[in-house]
Amino acid sequence: MKKTVLSFTLAASVLALSACSGNASDDEAIVTSKDGNITKSEFYQEMKDSVGEQALQMMVIEKVLDSKYDVSDKDVQAEYDDVKKQLGDNFDQYLAQQGQTADGFKKAIKLNKLQEAALTDGIKVSDDELNKYLEQKNTELKASHILVADEEKAKEVKKKADAGEDFAKLAKEYSTEEGADESGGELGWFGEGKMVPEFWDAAVEMEKGTISEPVQSEYGFHIIKLEDKRKADDKEPSKADKEKAKQELKLAKADTSTIVDKVSKLMKDADVKVKDKDLKSAMDMFNQSKPEAKEDGADEPADTEGEEK
Repeated sequence: MKKTVLSFTLAASVLALSACSGNASDDEAIVTSKDGNITKSEFYQEMKDSVGEQALQMMVIEKVLDSKYDVSDKDVQAEYDDVKKQLGDNFDQYLAQQGQTADGFKKAIKLNKLQEAALTDGIKVSDDELNKYLEQKNTELKASHILVADEEKAKEVKKKADAGEDFAKLAKEYSTEEGADESGGELGWFGEGKMVPEFWDAAVEMEKGTISEPVQSEYGFHIIKLEDKRKADDKEPSKADKEKAKQELKLAKADTSTIVDKVSKLMKDADVKVKDKDLKSAMDMFNQSKPEAKEDGADEPADTEGEEK
């Protein structure tokens, strides 16, 4: 699950804190033992001391965003099921490593989706952008490549390929990819997500039979030859597919550095006040107003003759 900049992994703790605000009185024991009881107030204090500020941030952000943006239980459950399917038998271990319960994990998913809604609020995606994105997601490519360590070598290899030298022979001679001396750089068919983003973004824009300029990735510089291109599926995208794709495009366009300012404005509009003096600093990151731009010449110190600089 991708997380936006304000997401926390404390949903389980938040649930515990929320439980403290139930019907039990402050002095009523929520745990009993022969060696002593734990009251609601003691538990609250312990949780407050350990994760109080972060948990409070999470709870307030969720309340404020939930009042403005619509994230349905169905959407949350769909992402939960998707993560569970991806992780398979490792899902319960993943939750344990994150210190999460199933309900806590769903709470974290909801918060993340609410923040994504705030982050992408106002961002537009045109029909042309959406159609192109859906088309590329439904595209499979067949390609070969030559991987080298530096750009100078990549340009040298590219020049030879453009001059008509056999691409597979060049791959066997120059490519640093393991197994290239046998494969000749052939990659076979692949879809989105199977290659590093830089490789895919370049290859999907290419025409069949063309050779790319050097494409840099974390592995080095690639010279790509696009052998063929085809549709992965003839099925038309559903309404849900289009909505998901549109949100992905919005997130790709979004500037994550704006999320704090957006949430801060919503906090101000909601008139959030922390009554517990020990937790007042929890909202400090949302209460820092930006300095207003000064007019030209305003408040500049006078350049007085003879005054030390």
